[in-house]
Amino acid sequence: MSDQPVALVTGGGTGIGAACCRRLAAEGFRVGIHYRSSEEKAKKLEAELENAFLVKADLADSESLDALIKELKTLAGRIDVLVNNAGYNVNAPMLAMNLEQYDSVASVARGTWYLTKLVLRRFMMRSGTGRIINISSVVGHTGNAGQIPYPMVKAGLDAFTKSLAQELAGREILVNAIAPGFIDTEMTDELPEEVQAAILAKIPQGRTGTADEIADVVAFLATRGSYINGSVLHVNGGMYGG
Repeated sequence: MSDQPVALVTGGGTGIGAACCRRLAAEGFRVGIHYRSSEEKAKKLEAELENAFLVKADLADSESLDALIKELKTLAGRIDVLVNNAGYNVNAPMLAMNLEQYDSVASVARGTWYLTKLVLRRFMMRSGTGRIINISSVVGHTGNAGQIPYPMVKAGLDAFTKSLAQELAGREILVNAIAPGFIDTEMTDELPEEVQAAILAKIPQGRTGTADEIADVVAFLATRGSYINGSVLHVNGGMYGG
């Protein structure tokens, strides 16, 4: 196996995840691009990057994640950086949402917990070092009407970050979260124009952020930021200060 460091990005085929893959590759990482359904986009990104590889898994399925870890051991032999970026959202008011819709959002959080556990056990605890970077959201702090499970999950991801950093105290495994604000991605493009306008009015910088701006912070935490641990970094153009 190569001595080149390896980063795994969940939901790496699109949006913020794809930007993270590009940025980490530029930093010298061999990048594992995880996807569930965006195969065509993930393959296109793999072809674009030097020394990247694809892995497919359903975060909601523990057996799929067990198989993913075995595949990673064969393909990479190590995971130095884990970027928990994958997420799922359902737009519906509380009274119209059913349990299946709620579970489809919450199951990704469960999978993030389980995948992180497996990566720690099989790779980072053995090497004694690593970086875990969780992509949460400003709505985990501000709330957001019409998609309650999503803010619930993202708030939980920040709590997970802080708790796991405490559990790993004394080890060179750093755990941090990035809470993006209103970022120009496929997910935000689905919002009605009037909703987008209302959000923009709350951003002091007067514009949406870009996926590359989030990826820059991911790269900093992955390669530098050696005294940042258990923190939630807000990247939102002044929309929320934390």
